[in-house]
Amino acid sequence: NMEVTAARRSFLCDIGFWADRTALHEAASHGRALQLKQLVESGASVNMVTVDNITPLHEACIQAHPNCARLLLEAGAQVDVRTIHGSTPLCHACASGSLECAKLLLKYGAKVNPSLTALTASPLHEACIQGNPEVVRLMIASGAKLEAFDVHFGPPLHIACAKGHMDCVKELLSAGANVNSVKFHETALHHAARVQMVEMMELLVEFGANVYASDNLGRKPVDYTTPATPSYTCLRFYESKFLHCFLIAPAAAFSRGHRSAGSVSPHPQLPSVLGSTHITTD
Repeated sequence: NMEVTAARRSFLCDIGFWADRTALHEAASHGRALQLKQLVESGASVNMVTVDNITPLHEACIQAHPNCARLLLEAGAQVDVRTIHGSTPLCHACASGSLECAKLLLKYGAKVNPSLTALTASPLHEACIQGNPEVVRLMIASGAKLEAFDVHFGPPLHIACAKGHMDCVKELLSAGANVNSVKFHETALHHAARVQMVEMMELLVEFGANVYASDNLGRKPVDYTTPATPSYTCLRFYESKFLHCFLIAPAAAFSRGHRSAGSVSPHPQLPSVLGSTHITTD
């Protein structure tokens, strides 16, 4: 008979209480590969689930134990089994930042784009939350949808910005993620402004982020920064720079082509930073 341990509380998203955890679950969770191998050889079911439909493979992946995950998969563990909240082992591998577990699961046919539910984040979302750019790169290379929409986080780019994971943001943008995708009219630039990351804001603008985008509260990215800070200075610079490009430059060109129209005066409300060519964030 397999040992059944007492139910204990777990803190992993909203999984809640775990019960009827078997010795196999415990061995996988703690990375005890030898014990796991012995249990499997003695006939323990590798697809035994808890009340929340968590398998030993889920356990091995969330705790980043690739050796245990390999043993379970070789013994016939279901690669895309879902918890009660819809998370697959690949979701858990990405949530733990385990590149080895993720590669192993994909080798065994794990779906990189499992169907999403109100309680499920995609593997790419999980990778962006955790922040390992190598896992993000692997998911993208394996065909992960860059615009997969999570009801809580929006697209992956949003959560990568919200978490301040610059390297993940670079991977997503380089792969073609929509820099102006929205959730409740909120953009990635709003998130970058909230975490006060100047380098991230500059990168987003370089990829075409709209500095004037308003969220559902009517607030622009700059409105989430503190005046006189580098983040505020950065966004105010870009706002004035874009006004210069779209208001003054076209008007000047029109004037050159129609000299009878007279000289063109700068917009009276343009900030003095208009002529700047360099942002100082010190």
